[in-house]
Amino acid sequence: MQPLLEQVPWMCSPPLVPDHSVIDLEHLRRMTLGEPDLERQVLEMFRAQTGELLIRLKTMPADAAALAHTLKGSSRAIGAFEVGNAAQGLETALRTKSDIAEAMQALLSAVGDAHAAIAAILGDIKP
Repeated sequence: MQPLLEQVPWMCSPPLVPDHSVIDLEHLRRMTLGEPDLERQVLEMFRAQTGELLIRLKTMPADAAALAHTLKGSSRAIGAFEVGNAAQGLETALRTKSDIAEAMQALLSAVGDAHAAIAAILGDIKP
């Protein structure tokens, strides 16, 4: 008796060379329904929000872990996955009370990269 073979639906393979862009533009476009004006607004709001959150996080308030969690969510929503990962690292460090300075430095670096990428992207998006 031969085993029954089941057809598996076709699935897209991940790219052989991962895309390491700071902002995943394809994700951003999906989230903004391909609307350039909305992309611009979302990126501008994200840039402002990250600036405000970093100012607050530098003082290490009692709600710092919650602020890092907020930053993690908003970063991932727009495709700034490295910022999201760094924010998650800070959130974990704050909750475990270990390597906080290192995690904060990683977040500052990721946000700096994202802000530079946003500036370049906004130069390309026509209002």
